[in-house]
Amino acid sequence: MKTLRIMIGIMLIPVLTSLVMPLALARDDAWRDLHERVRAGELVGLSSVLDWLDAHYRGEVVEVELEYEDDEPIYEVEMLGAEGQLVEFEFDARSGELIAIEGVDVEAMKR
Repeated sequence: MKTLRIMIGIMLIPVLTSLVMPLALARDDAWRDLHERVRAGELVGLSSVLDWLDAHYRGEVVEVELEYEDDEPIYEVEMLGAEGQLVEFEFDARSGELIAIEGVDVEAMKR
C-alpha cells in the first residue's frame, strides 16, 4: 500500500508542475508588464509613493499591492504604526496622488 502511494505521488509530480508553472510564469509576466508600464510613464514608480509616505507618516510598510478598482490601477500600502495600528493608504497608480486612508489613529503616525 505504501509503495502504491509513493508511485501515485511520483506520477502526480508532472501533473502538479504543469499546473503550477503557468501560474508562476503568469505572475512573472505581470511583474514585467508592471515594470514596463512604470518605465513608459503610464504608472508612477512605487518608490515615489513610498518616499512620499516616509516623508509624511511614521511607520513600517508591511504590504504593498497593485489593485484595480473600476479598471483604475491603485497602489494599496499597509503600514504598521508605532502604537500597533494598521493603516492602509491608497494611491492613484497613474498620478501617485493619495486618494484614501483607512485605519485607526492615523493622526498619531503623521510627521
